[in-house]
Amino acid sequence: MKVRTLRHAIGSLYVGGQATAEEYTRLLLECVRANDVYHAKQLQSHMELHCFTPTDTFLHNRLLHLYAKFGKISDARNLFDRMPLKDIISWNAMLSAYAKSGSIENLTAVLDQMPIRDSVSYNTVIKGLAGNGLSCKALEVFVRMNREGFEPTDYTHVSVLNACSRLFDLRRGKQIHGRIVVGNLGRNIFVCNALTDMYAKCGLIDRAWWLFDRIIDKNVVSWNSMISGYLKNGQPEKCIDLFQKMRGNGFKPDEVTLSNVLCAYSQSGLIDEASNVFSMIKNKDKICWTAMIVGYTQNGKEEDALNLFNKMLSEGVNPDNFTLSNVVSSCAKLAFLCHGQAVHAKAILLRVDNDLLVSSALVDMYCKCGAIRDARLVFDVMPSRNVVSWNAMIGGYAQNGQDLQALSLYKKMLQENLKPDSITFVAVLSACNHAGLVEEGRRYFWSISEQHGSVPTLDHYSCMISLLGRSGCVREAVDLIRNMPHEPNSLIWSTLLSVCAIKGDIEHGEMAAKFLFEMEPLNAGPYIMLSNMYAASGRWEDVATVRSLMKSKNVKKIAAYSWIEVDNEVHKFVAEDRTHPETEIIYKELSRLIKKFQEAGFMPDTKLVLHNVVEEEKLASICYHSEKLALAFGLIKKPQATTPIRIMKNIRVCGDCHVFMKFASKIIGRELRDASPDVVEYRHGLTPPMRDVQKQRVRREPDSNPAELVQHVEKDLVNIMSEGTVENLDILDTFNFSIVYLVTTEE
Repeated sequence: MKVRTLRHAIGSLYVGGQATAEEYTRLLLECVRANDVYHAKQLQSHMELHCFTPTDTFLHNRLLHLYAKFGKISDARNLFDRMPLKDIISWNAMLSAYAKSGSIENLTAVLDQMPIRDSVSYNTVIKGLAGNGLSCKALEVFVRMNREGFEPTDYTHVSVLNACSRLFDLRRGKQIHGRIVVGNLGRNIFVCNALTDMYAKCGLIDRAWWLFDRIIDKNVVSWNSMISGYLKNGQPEKCIDLFQKMRGNGFKPDEVTLSNVLCAYSQSGLIDEASNVFSMIKNKDKICWTAMIVGYTQNGKEEDALNLFNKMLSEGVNPDNFTLSNVVSSCAKLAFLCHGQAVHAKAILLRVDNDLLVSSALVDMYCKCGAIRDARLVFDVMPSRNVVSWNAMIGGYAQNGQDLQALSLYKKMLQENLKPDSITFVAVLSACNHAGLVEEGRRYFWSISEQHGSVPTLDHYSCMISLLGRSGCVREAVDLIRNMPHEPNSLIWSTLLSVCAIKGDIEHGEMAAKFLFEMEPLNAGPYIMLSNMYAASGRWEDVATVRSLMKSKNVKKIAAYSWIEVDNEVHKFVAEDRTHPETEIIYKELSRLIKKFQEAGFMPDTKLVLHNVVEEEKLASICYHSEKLALAFGLIKKPQATTPIRIMKNIRVCGDCHVFMKFASKIIGRELRDASPDVVEYRHGLTPPMRDVQKQRVRREPDSNPAELVQHVEKDLVNIMSEGTVENLDILDTFNFSIVYLVTTEE
């Protein structure tokens, strides 16, 4: 009704000719009340058409403020330049327009050009600078304001305190606090909130609490400042406690409160509570979605993170670089190459694929999924790299058996004058370990302290112990443990026990197992490893003793199993498994493979069967391990596919299966990817067999499948193409996937 009335009234003006000052004023005030910029511009045009010149600045100032409010900078500037009369209000209106639009150069230029200034002028400029990330300049203008004799207001102090918070400038923040106390200005709730926030962000959380506790009329912002402060200072528990107190005092949390509490629950490992808080947020923004996705990722719920990411896209919320990097990390942990490729495509469409955070995560994801060529391609096209990027690529080479490439890339990293960190050396030493490069490993190990001024960590010692032990230098590895500056932990003794098992060194193996029995009495790994060592030596009485010890301590061995993903469904197998609906076909295919491989020179290693049974039973046992059954099933379901067959396992792959897979890859001509824990553990300097298998869990397929991600990406691509803004999207084909058939076909 208001719009129609204004349209009719202004239309009547154009029919009737020039109006009076009172009529122009009345209509303009109606436009201001209705926030109607369109009809206000028509009214201005009518005044200019009829050469109407106001006798004061009122009308023009009201127009300036309206244009500034809605970001009509060019309209405001044109009007300002033609105004015959300008006062301090006119100049301040232009300052407001430039501050809201982020035009900083014009903002400071207008301040310098002003014939007269007041506190409002300085407040507008200080807030504009601080709000646009120029906190240092905001504080400089504050100093200038004081120098020119203008008294800061509460509004000024709030802006400069916010600037100090962003700069973590505690010294200046304390100085401003002193001015507030001297001027008796500390009663204003906005000033109190800004002070609380400043001290919290600068790390003086106790001082922030002292101020917060003395605020009489707290509002939601007061509680948010303190809740956010506890979160930023690494005290999520206190953040949650304060949230409960806030609700107990009758305050209704807003979106900011819930976002902070969501992060606090996630950091505390209370992911279900975090999910409940997330569901309470009605208007979820990008920050809320990202916080929940990160929470799932940090708490080992990568499947839920992917499901939530799909839901985020379906609700039309575009992720940013931080969101995408966390989703890519989830894909990496699950070895979900298809999902990872879809997220990569999304990053390309959003033009954030070259972001350092995203590209580093992509390198890591492709490496962990075995797509080492794609990882190197991403690495090579990165416009800039940091240590994390180099670590991901070096570790990826080491993880995927390309040890010499890992060491070569490390040398190139040093040539780039980048300082390696602890993770770099884990990757380098792991590469030496896999390649059996003892002397190189020794040199790199001692370079940590001698050349780079760092102290080798337990991970580094673990890698070195494994390298020495596997190379036959078990006694040197033991001496290294005895002389290390750290107290040996379970990682060190697990590594020693593992290499002793490989080399058949029962003496030192018993020593390592003894320490592990004390440190991890319920971990079945050391018991099984020692028992297997005794069995390999034919000491069956000792085997029985260890088994009896396990029984007396109620130590449970977790069964080994493998699983393979086919058509978005997970199929799980155990050794000699006959529970699968297609068991008969699977065993027939596996028997055919074994016969074919034996003709090519493969011989099952029955010495790895550590049971006191006849040779025929050993042969039957080792031929039907879970990973072999999974391979047979994968070949049945994907006989002609060119994509790699990916088999997951909850424990280390046995030596016989490892050799079997090599024959399979060579004879069948298919790439086989092993995503069992030993790959991941070697990457972190751990020894494969000795892990807390109690924490292993079967991966659950996400409720959503990769094709849903493809649909989102297709939709984005269609929109971008219709807008004519496609740039260099040929890169999508470089990574061996297309948008339309990203994961919906096997060929």
